[in-house]
Amino acid sequence: MQLPELIGYLAATLTTCSFVPQALQTFRTRDVSGISLGMYSVFTAGVALWLVYGLALAAWPIVVANAITLALAGTILVMKVRYGVRGPG
Repeated sequence: MQLPELIGYLAATLTTCSFVPQALQTFRTRDVSGISLGMYSVFTAGVALWLVYGLALAAWPIVVANAITLALAGTILVMKVRYGVRGPG
């Protein structure tokens, strides 16, 4: 594995792992009051486009990171839509 690819995988791992605590906390508490629906909607769409871009280039660090991030961000977004109106519980 060459250095640029290694850096790509490291960057992908760090940025993707940054979503895990938020997803776990949101899943456990169902508290989405501090989450912006607009921000997560735009962010999730952006991640989906990064995934398509990575697939078009066959750039596996981009594909893997964005597939996982899309799943995590999408989960948070769905919970925001589902629990956002009535709050936790």
